[in-house]
Amino acid sequence: MLWIKALHIIFVASWFAGLFYLPRLFVNHAMVNDAATIAQFKLMERKLYKFMTPLGVLALIFGTWLWLRYGYSGAWLDIKLALVGVLIAYHLYCGHLVQVFARDENKRSHVFYRWFNELPVLILFVVVFLVVLKPEFA
Repeated sequence: MLWIKALHIIFVASWFAGLFYLPRLFVNHAMVNDAATIAQFKLMERKLYKFMTPLGVLALIFGTWLWLRYGYSGAWLDIKLALVGVLIAYHLYCGHLVQVFARDENKRSHVFYRWFNELPVLILFVVVFLVVLKPEFA
């Protein structure tokens, strides 16, 4: 079962790379005005989203496999799973934003995307501490 855990960690790390970088592309995309650069950002955003989506799916598959195999339980896991749900929603919203940028309909500034970019970082910190420490809640 250790290979399943290893694959889960690899796909989580890879998915997070996309969750960190795609909003960073949005930051830069929201700051430019020339057509050639905008076209390049649209291409990069679309390709990255298509690449990172299967990585997220595989992270979820291997995580579910571990959960079913080991039967972890407790409040720490409930919180972790809720945060995974937030990450899934975040990922899907990123897909929506890729489409918004593709249609040239973005109305938000680069400052919004700078803050938006921080959410997966915060979630990663909490999830790692929950998984490693498995705190007992009263």
